[in-house]
Amino acid sequence: MHDMVIRGGNVVDGTGSEAFAADIAIDNGLITAVGDIEAKGREEIDASGKTVTPGFVDIHTHYDGQATWDAEMAPSSWHGITTVVMGNCGVGFAPARPDRHDWLIGLMEGVEDIPGTALAEGITWNWESFPEYLDELERMPRSVDVATHVPHGAVRAYVLGDREKPGAEPTEDDIKKMADIVEEGVRAGALGFSTSRTILHRSVDGELVPGTTATKEELIEIGRAMGKVGHGVFEMASDLNKEWDEFGWMGALSRETGLPVTFAALQSIAKDLPLEEQISTMRAENDNGANIVAQIALRGNGIIMAWEGTVHPFIKKPSWEAMAGLPWEEKYAKLKDPEFKAQLIAEDSLPADNVDMAPIQFIVTNGWAMQYQMDDRFNYEPTAEESINARANAAGVTPEEYAYDLLMADDGKGMIYLPILNYIDGNLDFLHDLQQADDTVNSLSDGGAHCGTICDAASPTFMLEHWVKKRTRGTLPLEHAIKRQCQDTARLYGLNDRGVIAPGYLADINIIDMDAIRLDKPWLAFDLPAGGKRLLQRAEGYIATIKSGKVTFKDGKWTGETPGGLIRGPQQVAMLEAAE
Repeated sequence: MHDMVIRGGNVVDGTGSEAFAADIAIDNGLITAVGDIEAKGREEIDASGKTVTPGFVDIHTHYDGQATWDAEMAPSSWHGITTVVMGNCGVGFAPARPDRHDWLIGLMEGVEDIPGTALAEGITWNWESFPEYLDELERMPRSVDVATHVPHGAVRAYVLGDREKPGAEPTEDDIKKMADIVEEGVRAGALGFSTSRTILHRSVDGELVPGTTATKEELIEIGRAMGKVGHGVFEMASDLNKEWDEFGWMGALSRETGLPVTFAALQSIAKDLPLEEQISTMRAENDNGANIVAQIALRGNGIIMAWEGTVHPFIKKPSWEAMAGLPWEEKYAKLKDPEFKAQLIAEDSLPADNVDMAPIQFIVTNGWAMQYQMDDRFNYEPTAEESINARANAAGVTPEEYAYDLLMADDGKGMIYLPILNYIDGNLDFLHDLQQADDTVNSLSDGGAHCGTICDAASPTFMLEHWVKKRTRGTLPLEHAIKRQCQDTARLYGLNDRGVIAPGYLADINIIDMDAIRLDKPWLAFDLPAGGKRLLQRAEGYIATIKSGKVTFKDGKWTGETPGGLIRGPQQVAMLEAAE
């Protein structure tokens, strides 16, 4: 008798192979057989008419704080994700000297829009070194497995202390100490190292993140530390300024160490290199023996704007700023006043806090042709005719008036979508080919981060609903889409024990009703520690999610099971007799 048998599903095994009908047997948290299984299971699940896939592996999240207090790991766990990799973009909470706790929280709050009050209340700081942080993560069982990078910001703060300021130049001894910390962290179980080199990433005080001004010598020396261990991924977000020659040192580092280097590949007005040139330059390095992988998003990286969110088109108006500190009920009462509405709309926005952010602020406050109304059946690939600018013109009102009324919908909980990255062309056509390339990987969900602006942790569901089922401009085969979110993401990080349905692999499995799969409308919840806010989004169509042989989610609801743990280093598939 098996622990569990999943009967009669349409198996999409994660390898890209054609789907097939089969039963799946599970024992001791592993898949032990796939095919016609006569033996019974202590637990049996009827998957007839449903799609059975591996659990999804999300390699770009920011649950570094949340993972220390939250066992459910929402919202990622609501979307079929059974493994998350965090510590991306150079931000995290280890190593951490006691006098740098607030600084690290401010860095995370500024870069990833995670409420500092929630982090301050939720994090216990039962660690100083990076290995001690891993030990802390290992103590709490969860619904998903977690893995992490060693983050550049925390490493620099630990070594440089009060000297860590924008433009700080570490000594050779400082760089050696940083490299030693990274080596220690990777030997203890980190899956890699991460850094950030973009002006969009700033602390809550507006300062550039530590990695922005690091030299290539510093970055290469840190990469060599992973090379000594023999595994690890070097992850980076960057503006890719031509003068920095990012691809030159990434290629050199990859060739020297034999390790993969991965970067966020995005369409962006802030990047010196157009996306096409990013990809072609990467491929030139790879043709010369490098292993550079582009992380791509599945849709426009969109800000969701709402009165109670982090930003909205009226955020820099003097009358709005004058309401700072007022409870929502008082703000809402003012917003309903026609005289206040006319006053707010008539005002000019205040200047941006710094010159680098001025273009972004202009798009937020005046980019009506790039902003779209969100409703219950919102299409994340909207057309120009659906923009606020077009709809306001059709209604005979100004875009400001139209946007104001949209935000006032649903008792002041209305939302506006602004795809600030990855939507320069007004569509997602450019992603169609990139999603079929071997040197790109689906990523950049930012699960757990950008709590008041972005809700892309639902990316796997979006892949199924939009790219597989509904996209009118060209879809992707289901088998390929599953491979992209399972085997491909897992293999990049050496997680060779998951992402495939076959004997010997972890029993991380989704049972999905593809006819019903869809995203619900996001909403703002105030359920983080200290009442911190975050955008959440549920999905329909997930019949069950299974992690290591335990049903963690049933019909979209958490069962309370917590079979997930900490991943330490690369993983190998179990050698089972049944696998031969």
